[in-house]
Amino acid sequence: MSIASDTKPKIEFVTPLMGFDQHTAFELEPLDDDGMFFTMRSTSDPDLALVLADPMPFYPDYDATIDGDTAKSLQIEDEKDGAILAIVNMAQGKDKATMNLFAPIVVNPKSHRAVQAMLYGEDHPLDAPLTPPAS
Repeated sequence: MSIASDTKPKIEFVTPLMGFDQHTAFELEPLDDDGMFFTMRSTSDPDLALVLADPMPFYPDYDATIDGDTAKSLQIEDEKDGAILAIVNMAQGKDKATMNLFAPIVVNPKSHRAVQAMLYGEDHPLDAPLTPPAS
């Protein structure tokens, strides 16, 4: 499902993001026309913002299967109702940016709910290169 919109969709985390226990309400703002990159900014602290990216253009084989309890908490009844976004880490600069494929953000834009899902048992790195190596 696309989460691109003309407005800044507000989302509420069902459980707080790791390390950000006091921030559960955020706004998503597209950073590009393709709907690939977003800023997720806290509504209670505008200085707290994370860059998110749709992992599929970078990793087409990425399989972020969420469990039934997570889907239920987000009110996802059909997989088309949810969107998967990865947190982008640019601490080492744009050229060395990575994305967290182990703990993606799962969003249901219809219910305005989100959760950070941990994909235990999967072989997804915390720091996958933003631009995958050439095959």
